[in-house]
Amino acid sequence: MPSFLDCRIDSDAILADIERITCIESPTSDVAGVNRVLDVIAGWFEGTGATLERFKTDDGRFGDMLRVRCDPGRNEPGILVLSHADTVHPIGTLAGPLPFRRDGNKVYGPGAYDMKGGLVLAVAAFRQLARDKVATPLPLTFLFNPDEEIGSVGSRKAIEQEGARNRYVLVTEPKRGGGKIVTERKGTGRFVVRAHGRPAHAGAAHHKGRSAIRAMAEVILKIEGFTDYERGITTNVGLVSGGTGVNVIPEHCTANADLRVRDLDAAAEMERRFRELEASDADVEITVTGGIHRPPFVRGPHVEALFAKAVAVAERLGLELQSDGLSGGGSDGNFTAAKGIATLDGLGVDGDGAHTNHEHLLYSSIEPGTRLLQGLMETLE
Repeated sequence: MPSFLDCRIDSDAILADIERITCIESPTSDVAGVNRVLDVIAGWFEGTGATLERFKTDDGRFGDMLRVRCDPGRNEPGILVLSHADTVHPIGTLAGPLPFRRDGNKVYGPGAYDMKGGLVLAVAAFRQLARDKVATPLPLTFLFNPDEEIGSVGSRKAIEQEGARNRYVLVTEPKRGGGKIVTERKGTGRFVVRAHGRPAHAGAAHHKGRSAIRAMAEVILKIEGFTDYERGITTNVGLVSGGTGVNVIPEHCTANADLRVRDLDAAAEMERRFRELEASDADVEITVTGGIHRPPFVRGPHVEALFAKAVAVAERLGLELQSDGLSGGGSDGNFTAAKGIATLDGLGVDGDGAHTNHEHLLYSSIEPGTRLLQGLMETLE
């Protein structure tokens, strides 16, 4: 019986499937686009014996979720494969700065690297098992969500619940650093900071005003000062808005801040420091909303054990599997790893340029990536 070691992997056919869903633009905000991608994915499971369930997230702004149970007659904890169907690229990217195209080993397209390529590899690995009638030691479940690129705010509950039913979680986010997978990620947080001052005419009554923008400028410096590279803490104020006119002392100002932390202790500390922010001017009120929305993905013993199994599979394929260093970007793997479920991330395609107009996958990563995923499905127990 063929196995992940010797079965035929048709990289061109897999690339054609990647092209098919990459050419459906699916930014998180485009419900119809995300759902069209899920329609195509659902079709790939026809004839495999899997059962499919489409359902809404807890937030009605987003597209559907798709759960695929590949072994519907089995109830024991198994393997959960996590993928997302949404991208960051706006509608029109395909017709504009990033058309789908192949240039030698590089295949360009919006979301081709992050993460439609990896999504297709995992489905292709399962379809190969189904064609060859290979029974896996553990039941397989796929979960596709529509809102990962904005923090999985609507799908987090379903991800954590499905993760709790399984022994292992495999996340098809892209590889990095020349084919390395991910075994630890920082936790991520988002905060909205608002300043409320006192408006006044900038000429006739300047002394009566209390500038929300001036107060926010001081607060922004405090937030940026929270960054501590040695502790793995970074902050970034990426959006600022305020004021109504150049001749008006501004009453309102809003700043949006990003936070990345290495561990839960730092997360708790930083949430406290954000809540304690205040203006030096007692007449300006500072309010803070938001918080940690993805817990840190810590490389604990459960992750180490699963990584060792993946290394063993890779060695049988003649590959040297390495883990990248601590990743500053979050993923849905943060949710499951934080719950103590053995999770491996970055099992998708190799490439570069995620979220940019030079985003691309490497064609040469399709076959080994598919075999690695298939090997994990065949051997994990």
